[in-house]
Formats: sequence, structure tokens, C-alpha cells
Amino acid sequence: MSLNKVMLIGNAGKDPDVRHLESGVSTASFSLATTERYRDRNGEMKEQTEWHNIVCWRNLADVAERFVRKGTQLYIEGKIRTRSYSDKDNNLKYITEIVADSLQLLGKKTDNPATQGYQGYSSPAPESPIAARAASAPESKPYIPEITDDIEGDDLPF
Repeated sequence: MSLNKVMLIGNAGKDPDVRHLESGVSTASFSLATTERYRDRNGEMKEQTEWHNIVCWRNLADVAERFVRKGTQLYIEGKIRTRSYSDKDNNLKYITEIVADSLQLLGKKTDNPATQGYQGYSSPAPESPIAARAASAPESKPYIPEITDDIEGDDLPF
């Protein structure tokens, strides 16, 4: 058995780059920044930002085109995909992307005027338990997955 699942909460780094293929399928790609904040040994606040390449297909790409703008806070579920390509000098390059299965807009509606009336969208694939809980969450607050420590008696130093 294997599992390839990613859950990210972050901010779009740019407006989506949307393409419509000859087959009629839409694809949207954009970057997403996730920032970890922590205190170092001296008690100073530090930030570490990771940039993720997000790819949306079909209806999810259409939703991203309509509602995602630079700075929009998003919750994304998807899977990691690494692919290779040759650059103009015929050098082999690799890129790691997150192929989105689900996209949820977070934050206040007033922060993003394009979000009027939008609650979230999942691709036609079967819904995950988190997406189901997100759909049942009250409208006033977006669902943010809880991280719980339910392991008792572990002897890990952190």
C-alpha cells in the first residue's frame, strides 16, 4: 500500500497562469507560499518560507482562474508529482509540483472581492474525510484541519 497526499495552507504567490488545451481541458498553475514561524535558541522570531508549484486541472482550474489572485489564502489538498523536461540547452531539468484535488479559499471574503458566494470546490474525485468536514463547517469560519497529538507514552524529545 502507498499514499501520496499533501495538505497545504498558504498564500498564492501570483495570479494563476491558465491555459486551455486543444482538447478543451483547462489547466492552471501558480505558486503557493507556506511560512513556518518559530523562535530560535536566542528567543528571536524566525520565518522560513517554502514555495510550492500548484497545478489544477479541468473544473478546478476554472475555479482557480475565477477566484485565486496573488495573496489569496488557500487550503489545498493534492498529491506530489515530479516530472522532467529538457531546457533550451537540452539539459535535463526536474520540477516537483502539487497536483490539486481540492481547493478551499480561506480568509475573509472582503480580502478577496472575487470570492463573493464561493465556498470551496473539490474535483470530481471521491471526497476525503477532511473535505467532507470542510463542507459541513459553518459558513462564517473556514475549516482548518486540527493537528492533534494523540500518541500517548512516546519518548520522543519533542
